[in-house]
Formats: sequence, structure tokens, C-alpha cells
Amino acid sequence: MRQLMWRFADRYDLQMLVQSARGVARGPVARLVADGGRNAHEWTARKNELLSHYDASGITAAFMEPEEGGFITGPKNLALALAAFELAWVDAGAATGALAGFLGLSPIHERGTPEQLRHYMSLAAPAKPGEDRAPWRAAFALTEPIPYVGVDTGMLSGKVSVAEWSPGAEPVLQVEKRGRFITNMGFANFVTAAVDTADPRIKSSCLVILEETDPGTFDRGTPTKKLVHQLSSTSDPIFSLRVPASRIVGGYTVKDGVIVPNFDHSQVIEAVFRRTRVTVGVMTSAKLLSAVEPVIRYQRGRFRGAEQAAPGSVRYELGIQQREDALHRLVDVWAAGEAGASLGFATARLFDELDPLERKKDAALAAQGIGGMKATMKWMKALERSALELLELEAHPRGEKQEARIAELRGDELVRFALLDAQANVLCPATKLWNTGVGADFMREAVSLMGGYGITEDCPGFLGQKWMDAQLEATYEGPEAVQRRQLSVTMGNPLFLAQLKAWVRELRHLSGEHPGLGGCVIASAMDLWLWTYRHLERSTDADGVKLVQSPRQGVTFKLADALGWLVASRAQILDAVVLAEEGGAVLGEAHAGTARFFADLCHAQAARTAGEVGRICAELVHGYNRHPSWDAEGRAACWSASDADALEGIIPGLAGCSVDVLTEGAHPDKEGPCASCQGISDFRSLRVKVDGCLTGAMLAKDRAAEALSKVMIPEALDYPL
Repeated sequence: MRQLMWRFADRYDLQMLVQSARGVARGPVARLVADGGRNAHEWTARKNELLSHYDASGITAAFMEPEEGGFITGPKNLALALAAFELAWVDAGAATGALAGFLGLSPIHERGTPEQLRHYMSLAAPAKPGEDRAPWRAAFALTEPIPYVGVDTGMLSGKVSVAEWSPGAEPVLQVEKRGRFITNMGFANFVTAAVDTADPRIKSSCLVILEETDPGTFDRGTPTKKLVHQLSSTSDPIFSLRVPASRIVGGYTVKDGVIVPNFDHSQVIEAVFRRTRVTVGVMTSAKLLSAVEPVIRYQRGRFRGAEQAAPGSVRYELGIQQREDALHRLVDVWAAGEAGASLGFATARLFDELDPLERKKDAALAAQGIGGMKATMKWMKALERSALELLELEAHPRGEKQEARIAELRGDELVRFALLDAQANVLCPATKLWNTGVGADFMREAVSLMGGYGITEDCPGFLGQKWMDAQLEATYEGPEAVQRRQLSVTMGNPLFLAQLKAWVRELRHLSGEHPGLGGCVIASAMDLWLWTYRHLERSTDADGVKLVQSPRQGVTFKLADALGWLVASRAQILDAVVLAEEGGAVLGEAHAGTARFFADLCHAQAARTAGEVGRICAELVHGYNRHPSWDAEGRAACWSASDADALEGIIPGLAGCSVDVLTEGAHPDKEGPCASCQGISDFRSLRVKVDGCLTGAMLAKDRAAEALSKVMIPEALDYPL
């Protein structure tokens, strides 16, 4: 069923990877956690054994191309997301440890020279049968200045200078770098480190590859005393090394006696984080979904053993689940986990489609001799115009479409790249922001459903530990503020906004074919978000200051949060549609009930999403108008009774909801002043429409809760408690 929903039913290689990763997670990883492996910060011999399990199961090789020792051809985004999901189901530290090696290799994979790529990938690949060698392990050192923990890509503490440069010889660089909270340092053989120039003979920042045998200091540092992710090796290393200039990731050229890196550190990191953030988001969703079964087991058995709960009684059989609240809250956790997983895997698949198109875009630029940021942006603008034309033509009513032109534009791979690129720029930070931020909140809810059991070390499913781990995932590879900042820039791209409008039409169409999924709710909420964005874009606050601009994070960050809810619900609905249309062949007689249950989860999640989006949009639309006072100026801004009556004709019932209306020139006592609604009647109409679209949402939640109380679960978890 998951293979269908997450679209890898036709990928045997991915199915095998999932089975292997699941075996490692629920075997060696689970046993290590159950035996107290998380109680030590140090990288122990037993933790180190996990590396060989990753190698033997194919997890390590999942990042490699077949010619490098891997077994998956083509883009690996979905593959890595699936492996991370399976490992994080039991312990996210184990998932992080596996993924950190890929993160260390990613700068070389994305921007390395052919020589660097060939050399380090072959070293990092697991040994083939008959080979007697240990694979090299990688780490990635970015970090902002010590002592703080986290990522700010614009604040580097490392420096690089020229140590030696003999005429006609390759320059030798001196690298000084102190890392903070660097994963895999307990065993890494090489590190890709971001450094800034400290020498006029080096033009810019760059990433440089440091090996443990390079001359100088390669100090792995003391283990970081983390509260979370103890199954990954994390420490604060110190590097003072001499390395050849050929270790600059992506290579360099020499112009007028100056070393010019082909990529500065921000260009490399942008390419790396753009993809790896998705897997971190998937990890938190795995936690939520893994929490469902332990909570069900706890709730049903809660009263067993008490004299008042006789076998066969409702209290004995259902325990806490005889009450609606417990079931409704677990439905919320399950629905949020489904939405996050759907969004994460949809984004991973998007990058799988985007990667080859991006290489074709790069080739087209090179073939046309276009280089530099300004020239590239001008070229992209022309491409975006074609993509916007395609979206406009596709929106025409049936029978009025220019089919030939649409077919021409659809067949243009570069137009396709522009469309997907605009989506990826939004969905990547949205996945990281929503899955980890909202996911951590729902993880707290899951722990609370276990009562006091949830915060004990023997809580089944390690839920208390997963709750703490979720907070770190909200920080890895850029905390929430970084994701909101990126979203606030990319969500205003006209090409993305045009696609969002197309998604509204798509969801309304699906609502006709698959009613009860909540598609209409999300379509109306998207309309409300779009209207709010456009309104705020041209509005000012009460002091005349523009609302949508970079420093107004109180506006743009809230819009980013609302957008995260919307794209997560959309992804969940699309997965439920696939299950409804294609699940029959897999589920047989169980198909109808299963599809109905997942549809109800969608509907419940869509209602929650609409509520969050409506709240945020209302706060922004109304919140920046100064509240009037009881004076002449304030009264002038209030409705009159005649205004309210006029609006009643547009929005029936509106006048009856208002109590702050001037009648005969005065306010009623103690009712307070009211703000004018001039110019936002469309907003009120859209909000009323969203509220109306909630019709049936609680009935769907009731059905999901009823079904949840009957879900069959095994007697015990399939991994140690």
C-alpha cells in the first residue's frame, strides 16, 4: 500500500532498500537503543558496529552510482528519503549517522570535479566481495562561529590562505577550521569544510576537502553532550592542515596571480541543502507514524489488571479508547504523520525528476556561452515567461485551448525544468519547516497520549526519546527561521504563484471525483492564502510602512507557516487519490475500508489546515490596521448601520454577527470600537467559504476515530521495547 502511495511500486531496487533498512532499524539499532546505547555521548565500539550493518544492508551504497559501487541508477533523492524513514522509525540518531556520510560526500557529488568525484566516491563505496579494505567515511563541517550550535551559512569561522606557491607548481593551502556539532567526527576519514578567504591571493570562500593524514592537526575534538541523537557521533573538531589547492571542491582557476574557486561555499551549500533537508523532514514524520501502534496498545490495555476492568467488558477491551477525546487526538497525530510523509516523499520525487533536467539546463547555458549570475537570470526570465504561458493556456476552458502550442511547451524540457524548479524552491523548505516544526508539536501530543509512561525510558517505541529528537531535526541544516526566510523569498515567485492557482483547480476537480478527501477545503484555503498574499503585497500598516518586504518577518514568516500546512495537505490528498484508484489490486476486499479510512484522515487534516490558514490570514489582514478609539476620527472609521445592511445583501448574516455598529451616531455600551471592513469584503467572502467547506469534517473525524478503535495490531512491537 505504501509503495503505491509513495510511488515506488515499480522500483524493485527501492523495495529491496526499504526491506534492508527496516531490518537494520528493527534489529541492531533497536537492540542497541533498548540496551541503553543512547545513555552515552561517546562513540562506542557497539555504535561503531552499526556502520558495518549500513554497509552490508546496502544503505551506504544507496548514495553511489553503479560504476562507483552502488546499485541504484539515476537520482537518489527518493531512495535516501526511504532509507531515512525506515531508520528514523526506530531511532533518528541512527538515521542521522547514516545520512551524515552522504552529506559529507554531497558537496563533491554536486559540485566536485570529475577527478574528485571518481576518487572519493570509490573510496567511500563499501568493499566488494574479495576486496580487503574499509570504506572511507565522510563528515561535513559548516557551522557559524563558535560557541553556538546550528547553521548560518553566511557566517563562517574557518579561514584558508596560501602556505606555499612555487612558480609553476600547485599552490599549497593552509586551512584553519574549528567545527561545532559536527556529525561523524568520531570516525570520519575526510571532511568537506567551508572556509572563507584570509589571503588576497584567494578570491572567495570555498569548500575544501581535508583528509585525516594531511600534514598538521586533525583533532576530532571532544564528544558533544547532546540530549538527542546519541546513536550518531558528534564532536567539536579542530583542523589546522596543509592541503593542495586541488582539494578545493569544484576546482579553481588562476587569474592575475589569484586563486579563483569555481564555486564559492554558498553555491556548493545551496546545491547540497536543497536536497538533503527533505530527508530530515521525512525523519520526523516517521516518528509520528511509528507512535500510532504503541499508543493504540497502551490505550487499549490501560485498565487491564484492575479489578474494575473484567475481561470482556468495554473498559477491558478498549481501555482509554472507549472515550472520544483519546481517539480524536490519536487521529490528529496519525493524520499529521501521513501529511508530512506525503509531502516529504513528493518533494523527494520532485527532485528525482528535477536533477536530470537541471543538468540539461546547465548544458544549455554552457552551449550558449552564458555565464555569470545576471546573464543566467536573464536567460531564466525568458524561460519563466514560456512556463507562465503554458500555465495560462492550460487554464483556458475546455474547447478553447490552443492544443498545439500547449503540446509544444509541454515538450520543452527546459520549460519543464522552470516549472519544477519553482516548485522545488518552495517545497524543500516547506518540507523541512512543516514536517519538523509541526511534527515536533504533534510528537508531544503522542507522548502525552501515553500518560506518564511516555516520559519513561521503557516507553514502548522510544516515544519520549523521539520527542526530544524531533527538536533537533527542526534545527539540523538550518533552523525554522532559516526555512521561513527561504520560503518568504521563493513563495513570491510568479511562476510558483501561478502553479498554486493551478493546484486550486486541480483540487476542485479531484473533489468532484473523490468527494470526502477535503480537496475542496484545501482549494478554498489556498484561494484565501493567495488573496491574502496579494492584498498584503500592496498594503501598508497603520503607519504607512509596506507589509510584504524582507524586514517584515511578522508578515512573511506567518505566510510561510500557512503555506506549509497547505502543501502538506495537498500532498496527502494526492496520495489518498492514488490509494483509492489503484489500491484495489493490492488490498482486495480491504480496499474500500482502507481507502475510506485514509480519506477520512485527509479530511480531518484538511480541516485542521483550513483552520490554521484562516487564523493566520485573518490576523495579518486585520492586525495591521490601527484599532480606532472612541473619538470623532474613530467613529468615522466605523460601520454605520446602513453600511452593515448593505453588506448583508452581499454576505447574508453578516450584519447579525456585528454588534459594534453605529446606530444614531453612537456605539452601544461596552461593545468597543470596531474597525472598518472597507476593501476586504472579498476576504470575508473567502473566509466564509472556507468555513462552509468544513462541512462534514468532524463526521470524517468521527469515522476515522471509530475505525481506529478497531484497527488490528500485533500482540507486541516487532522490535525490542
